[in-house]
This record gives sequence, C-alpha cells and structure tokens, in this order.
Amino acid sequence: MDLFTILFIAFGLSMDAFAVSITNGVTLQEVRIKDALKIAAYFGVFQGLMPLLGWLVGINFENYITKFDHWVAFLLLAFIGGKMIYETLKSDDSCPTEKVELCNKTLVMLAIATSIDALAVGVSFAFLQVSILQSILIIGVITFIVCFIGVYLGKKFGCLLKRNAELIGGIILVMIGFKIFAEHTDLISAFKILN
Repeated sequence: MDLFTILFIAFGLSMDAFAVSITNGVTLQEVRIKDALKIAAYFGVFQGLMPLLGWLVGINFENYITKFDHWVAFLLLAFIGGKMIYETLKSDDSCPTEKVELCNKTLVMLAIATSIDALAVGVSFAFLQVSILQSILIIGVITFIVCFIGVYLGKKFGCLLKRNAELIGGIILVMIGFKIFAEHTDLISAFKILN
C-alpha cells in the first residue's frame, strides 16, 4: 500500500475524532491551547494504537486469509465508511449547547469510541503488507493535527462542520475499500480490456 493511500486512510479515520473535537470546542467554556493539545493527544494516541492492536490480531490469522485479504479489507473499509455515512445522514443535526469541562475519563471513553474503526482497519493492514509503524505514526499524527484544529473550529463554527466531516470521512473509507478490491482482483485491468 502506497503512502498516498495511507494518508487518505488516516484522514478518513480521523474524521470521527475530528467531529468529536468540534463538539468539544462547542461545549468548552473557553478553548485554551492546553485543552486543544490534551484533546488532540488523546485522540491521536488512541487512533494510532488501535490499528496496531488490529494488526497484531490480524497477523495471527494471515496464513488463513491471504487468499481473501482484499475481500476482508474491502468489507471492513466499506462497512466502516458506510456506517459513518449512515450515521451522518440519520443524525438529527442537534448541536450540544451545554458547556462542559472534559475530564481524563471522558476523553479516554471518547478516544476509544472514535478509534474502534481504526482497530478494524488495522486488521486489514495485516493482510496488505503495510508498514505498520509508518502507518500508525501517520494515523496518529494526522489525527492529532486534525483534532487540534477541530477544537478551535468547533468554537468558531460549531456543528456545521461536524456533520460534513463524518460524511466525507465515510466516503473516503468506502472509496479506499473499492480501490484495494479493484487492485487485488485486477478489476482495473478488466475495465481497460473492455475499453
């Protein structure tokens, strides 16, 4: 898997955390740089570690699934992306108005909840001969940056961005799933022959 694809996966995966960071920015009494750094760090670390855990699980089953690896990657990414799209479209567009202070326990729960998708992607990484250290570093750093920005955007623009971020993230993951499937099944070659 090339660097460009990993970057797109990282952006796609970070969109859930970005949306929650926007919500955090909306609900904080005041946004200080230390708050934005703390929120971004929680999301970045968990988003980076979850693919590693998924990869460790997946690598143990690699011998059993190598013939179907592209199907596994396609189905996982399509499911995760489809779920993000579905949840965005069915949401009620409500925006939190209650002001809160985020404690560490809340941030851990939010970080885990938004990084479960990354765990599933990590499983697919095990079958695609991906450099896992490079991938988790890219995913973690991109999530950190995106979430840091998201906290400030939440304070400025609120819920308008949250909905669009989740929708775009879902679309990106579904497209990457199709790309992996097409590359491993020579679907692209078949289309070139037909033309």
